[in-house]
Amino acid sequence: MKIFRAIFAVYCIIAFLATFLIVIPCYFIIFNLWSKEKAPHVAHKLSKFWAHLIFALFFVRCKIENKSYIDPKTQYVFVANHLSMLDIPAYAASCSNTFRFLAKAELAKVPLLGYVINNLYITVNRSDRADRHKSIEKMKATIDSGLSVFLAPEGTRNTTSEPLLEFKDGAFRLAIAAQVPMAVLTLKNAHHLHSPKQLLSMSPGTLHGSWSKPISTIGMTEEDVPRLKEMVRAEMLKYLQS
Repeated sequence: MKIFRAIFAVYCIIAFLATFLIVIPCYFIIFNLWSKEKAPHVAHKLSKFWAHLIFALFFVRCKIENKSYIDPKTQYVFVANHLSMLDIPAYAASCSNTFRFLAKAELAKVPLLGYVINNLYITVNRSDRADRHKSIEKMKATIDSGLSVFLAPEGTRNTTSEPLLEFKDGAFRLAIAAQVPMAVLTLKNAHHLHSPKQLLSMSPGTLHGSWSKPISTIGMTEEDVPRLKEMVRAEMLKYLQS
């Protein structure tokens, strides 16, 4: 079984790199030919196509329930748990809303991938308090421009035996500051398909996930951040433990 997962993981890496080399020129064309306002929407459609292509090549069925809860014309602060490297394409495939991810600043330095990160994501140096504050301002500006923002409040992949890591405050402060709904996506078994502890450990299968009904933040203040965190945590645990 371990040998099969290792061989399959090598195949998936090769398949990912092949698709990456195909879509990178497409992103370059989008960001250089489309207007600054339209480019993110076109790029998101490309990201969704890429995500579905990756899952097809990986022989993974991405089954997301309750997509109807998400209004494609509404701005949200999207949050999701983070279990494996399959999560990112799952996030992209999960809804039609155009959003920007929050990503680690070091990813922007990766050749070619850094080009996409710098144009499509919001980066943050988590060890720099000033940069963390600046990223909040960038995310608020993103929402003000009519786009949504997608974050993993755990801050990193969960490699523990606990269902969820402790949540950071950023996503919840942002949703309250912008007074936009918080949309909660919970992925259930991504870590079984791809181990967060071993790069060369993957298998085909079905990735399960579910949207919860968006949580309104209208009227909430900074004092409501702990309560909002607990509401989101309860929604995720309800699905994870079902």
